[in-house]
Amino acid sequence: MVLSLPVLDISRLNGSAAEAAAFRDDLRHVTHDVGFFYLTGHGIPQELIDQILGLARRFFDLSEAEKLSIENVNSPQFRGYTRVGGELTAGGVDWREQIDIGVERTTEGAGSDSADPEAEYWRLEGPNLWPEALPELEPVVERWNAELSAVSLKLLRAWALSLGSPEDVFDEAFADHPFSLIKIVRYPGESDETVKQGVGTHRDGGVLTLLLVEPGKGGLQVEYDGEWVEAPPMPGAFVVNIGEMLELATGGYLKATLHRVQSPRVGSDRISIPFFFNPGLDARMPVLDLPDELRAEARGVSVDPTDNPILETYGDNVLRYRLRAHPNVAEIFYADLLAARDALAAEAEQS
Repeated sequence: MVLSLPVLDISRLNGSAAEAAAFRDDLRHVTHDVGFFYLTGHGIPQELIDQILGLARRFFDLSEAEKLSIENVNSPQFRGYTRVGGELTAGGVDWREQIDIGVERTTEGAGSDSADPEAEYWRLEGPNLWPEALPELEPVVERWNAELSAVSLKLLRAWALSLGSPEDVFDEAFADHPFSLIKIVRYPGESDETVKQGVGTHRDGGVLTLLLVEPGKGGLQVEYDGEWVEAPPMPGAFVVNIGEMLELATGGYLKATLHRVQSPRVGSDRISIPFFFNPGLDARMPVLDLPDELRAEARGVSVDPTDNPILETYGDNVLRYRLRAHPNVAEIFYADLLAARDALAAEAEQS
């Protein structure tokens, strides 16, 4: 039974060849066994961490009208503000409010340089919604995306080598138009005698997640051997976990782990900022040719709790997740896809 998450210091990659190799081995073992760990030595300045946490607090302190001026019902890309109770996970209501921020792009020409320019997932490419009352947010978030993307790519290259593949085997999937996402989240205290869902049980659908949580705020729980392990924030560290696309790329050798967040107690709250490092919407993560000894330990791809298989193209996965998590936005901008999905389901029932 794991009582707490393992701790890995990525600065070991800057040491001797032996120390770097030892870090890569530890990284492989931890994400094969647990799928979650604390990352230290990442080099993200404390000044930047303090800035983004402070801006998160300032955003949620804005008036309701100011927050709703960028509500996600105004965005076909599911960007902007989601009010408390406005997102679903595993069919249950998530008691949190948040702002979703993706890579800043226009809708013009989305997917035009792709082998599949007509794919529906290109509708997810577009601009962010920024609060006029907090202009300082945009440049800090842009820096956050750049800094955490660099750390994420460094981790991916370490995994590649540890799994017997070329260091740059994953690079192409992120080269042209990566689809990273930042959520700035506040969990208001909703739990009393009965614990309420902050975020329901799920696996992350992308490649890699780096999570920053306010000091002293618990609530994250990670599943291990059928038990829930508490994962409170560690000073100076990110909580890191892999997503389903990396599990798929390794035939299940690396583990995308179920996790959840419990709502804080009434009278308190919790700020967290997950960063999701994801490839281009049209990307397919390469399936690695593992060494024999690792292939023998691969468990196959996990069964999704809602019985939805992991799709090979990232955009197909993320579009499905967005439609399911934000039905109000889906009804406004994706009524055609919902109607087509319902028609297929009805046809399947009749056959």
